[in-house]
Amino acid sequence: MRIGMIGDIVGKIGRQQVGYYLRQAREDYSLDFIMANGENASHGFGLSVACMQELQEMGIDVFTGGNHIWDKKDILPFLALENSNVLRPHNYPQGVIGSGIYRGNIKNESFAILNLMGHFGMPQCDNAFLCAKKTIESLHQEGIINIVLDFHAEATSEKRAMFMMLKGQVSVICGTHTHVGTDDLEIFKGTFGVSDIGMCGARESVIGMEEKESIERFLTGLPNRLSVPERNGIPSIFQMIVCEIIRGKCIEGFKLKAIDKGLLQKTLVAEFEK
Repeated sequence: MRIGMIGDIVGKIGRQQVGYYLRQAREDYSLDFIMANGENASHGFGLSVACMQELQEMGIDVFTGGNHIWDKKDILPFLALENSNVLRPHNYPQGVIGSGIYRGNIKNESFAILNLMGHFGMPQCDNAFLCAKKTIESLHQEGIINIVLDFHAEATSEKRAMFMMLKGQVSVICGTHTHVGTDDLEIFKGTFGVSDIGMCGARESVIGMEEKESIERFLTGLPNRLSVPERNGIPSIFQMIVCEIIRGKCIEGFKLKAIDKGLLQKTLVAEFEK
């Protein structure tokens, strides 16, 4: 099975980038399934039902989340659906609405998408590492060995530690949340890892938000309202990871990237280590 993973989609410009490139990526690389982190898709904060449906029409099958998945209240009933395709981090405390696991089937092979959230600089939640071990053990007991993890975390050290702990046990671990794509693509013991996929959104910005407001925060230390650039012609970026998985092991992984509606290019390929 070949799965495409899109990082944080930030606002309208991010959705436009997905609309511009995703069909081509699906056709050119024979993608069977596409997941995306959608928690910033609606004006930079949350995922509304309207934006979810717009992105579904573009070809996204499952949406992962993070600390902003709760920002648009109309999405909450979708979180509560059985085997919902809209996830929230699985390590939120017991009793919180929704789930961080999606189970599916591709070409008669079962697979699971798992969504977890880190701890450094993030809202309070249960231990992501203990939750990962318990959840993956449970999925293995169900007979599911094709497992893709979106680890929504601030610190690269957390993401790297999760990769080292789970290598050989899951197929893919992709980091999200920091919106800045990293070049540490790797396949180790059949597990693909990257610290951050990167975002789809405004390139001339501060992680997808207007630069003026972000700079003001750092100059004054005062909170203010951040917004997604919406002016015409602003430079944009699209970033995506593609992984080929066979019997639970990733055998190929690479990054697709495009800037300012230029060519969609394979820019980085995972180094393979047995």
